Amino acid sequence: MTLVKRNAVSFPSVFDEFFKPDWMGGMQNFGANVPAVNIKETETAFGIELAAPGKNKSDFNIEIDLNVLTISSETKAQSQETQNEGRYTRREFSYSSFKRSFTLPESVNTDAIQANYENGVLHITLPKREEALPKPKRLIEIG
Repeated sequence: MTLVKRNAVSFPSVFDEFFKPDWMGGMQNFGANVPAVNIKETETAFGIELAAPGKNKSDFNIEIDLNVLTISSETKAQSQETQNEGRYTRREFSYSSFKRSFTLPESVNTDAIQANYENGVLHITLPKREEALPKPKRLIEIG
């Protein structure tokens, strides 16, 4: 058996640093464990779409505390193979968790937030308060 020892460079390449999503690091592994999110706004509500395929709706925990919406999930999976009447066992554990937090604008009606999970996407609807909704157009007569 031959062991090969490689020396890691103690400083990153200038090009690697420059082309990272967040210059000088910090976001290099951002997408590795955190699901992608789309946020949209309509006249009456905000919408959050969180891509989390392979999960169940019971895997999610959604909380609101002081106008901060936090979406989290933790799942543990275990598979086991047994061969030769129990003499050989292989177990593989898989843990995944994430937590995303969003500061909600004052215009969100936190009492009417709804969420559903379908086709691998968690959809959260954040309706706007009545006073934040657009007012209907009014015609003013000239006297």
